[in-house]
Amino acid sequence: MSILTEALALVLQADVLITVILASLLGLTIGAIPGLTAVMGVALLIPITFFMDPVPAISAIAALAAMAIFAGDIPGALLRIPGTPASAAYVQDAHAMAKQGQPERALGLSMAAACVGGVIGVILLMVAAPLLAKFATNFSSVEYFWLALLGLSCAAIVSTGAPLKGVLSLLFGLWVASIGIDEVAGQPRFTFGSTELMGGVSFIPAMIGMFAIPEILRNITQTQTKITPPTMGPVFRGLGTTLARRRTNLLRGSLTGSMIGALPGAGADIAAWVAYAVAKRRSKTPEKFGEGHDEGIIEAGAANNGALSSAWVPTLVFGIPGDSITAIVIGVLYLKGLEPGPIIFTKTPELVYAIFIAFFLANLLLIPFGWLIIRASRHLLTIKAAYYLPVVFACCIVGSFAINNTAFGVVVMLLFGLIGWLFEENGIPVAPAILGIVLGGMLEFNFVTSMLKSDGDLLIFVSRPIATALGLTVLAVWIWPLVKLVRIRT
Repeated sequence: MSILTEALALVLQADVLITVILASLLGLTIGAIPGLTAVMGVALLIPITFFMDPVPAISAIAALAAMAIFAGDIPGALLRIPGTPASAAYVQDAHAMAKQGQPERALGLSMAAACVGGVIGVILLMVAAPLLAKFATNFSSVEYFWLALLGLSCAAIVSTGAPLKGVLSLLFGLWVASIGIDEVAGQPRFTFGSTELMGGVSFIPAMIGMFAIPEILRNITQTQTKITPPTMGPVFRGLGTTLARRRTNLLRGSLTGSMIGALPGAGADIAAWVAYAVAKRRSKTPEKFGEGHDEGIIEAGAANNGALSSAWVPTLVFGIPGDSITAIVIGVLYLKGLEPGPIIFTKTPELVYAIFIAFFLANLLLIPFGWLIIRASRHLLTIKAAYYLPVVFACCIVGSFAINNTAFGVVVMLLFGLIGWLFEENGIPVAPAILGIVLGGMLEFNFVTSMLKSDGDLLIFVSRPIATALGLTVLAVWIWPLVKLVRIRT
């Protein structure tokens, strides 16, 4: 109980609360503007977190992400342009409801579902993470090798698009992770004589480039259409009645999102699509889906923020990103001198619980702040890209330069931005590449360590029960797409 009291004292400080409020407003603005995503918003927030203590820095990321994921529904409902990839799952229903003259109902349901899903996700995070951390303290390098491999495999297989393209993206990320001086042998790899590359490719500039620059390029190349500001009625009218009637969808979506979010590399995008598919399959009126039906909006909307919270479980417990946002969080934790993993629950438990409380607070703030952004959305949607894209690009440059105070970080950001744009133009997902960069070092280090322990005997990877179970899980993840392919062809 004393740890919880300490955590509350850390969060309930003026600077932390002000930071959460400002980050929430920024997240709402970014999510509501078509073309700006939650991941991009978090990436742009990184340079500002350099000057913060760990609690306000992580709290700001949590608040911005929670708000931006919901706010992505606003352009989806009003313009049929999903503000975030997770919003795409139910954009057809939300837009159809708005066209029927009920934009406030579509956004109100989405807001309330996101709040409930996020709160349930945080509760599961608070319960599951400490229990898993106690379990993970017995893990050796073998188990961590399999966990890293499981995270990479899931990221490649469940990513949007063809699994083969996900694997190609993952392999690119692993190659980037191998650049620099080998920790074991001390030999430079893929440095091509460059002294800057001997320290490896800095993760933050690469991540900013791959997520932010493609969005900027896409907005520049797209033709801007004239937007007619919509009219909004009362947001809360009939909201409680509808949610009470659809409580099964609300709870099921929250649990679906929480479970999928805890899988390494899955994230809110996959959770929203799965929840929407489940809602349609279990519905008594599946023919209404896509025509402004509320079941899909509620269930997938709850899954969004539920997955966002539970994605922190593998991040904090094992140091394995649950999604693209938590991949960025790992970089921030290392910058603050904190190493994610089970040891963080014993060394700084008050910090971990402070993160939980900040997440809980961010999701509760969704209701008042969500109402404000829904009312203001008619003005936000009319902002021309020419006004905000230069600011976004300037933030990318500053953030990339600030990592090591060298222009090389900016070069890395621009180069990876071009690569990210080429990836997306050819339907290759970016997230597996980012997770490959983050987990590549962990995978190699634990593999080499295990091999040194066993004098080169590969049987060490199946010598312990947990390691064997994880190995079989990885094997199942690899085989499953092949089984699906055989079923389709037969």
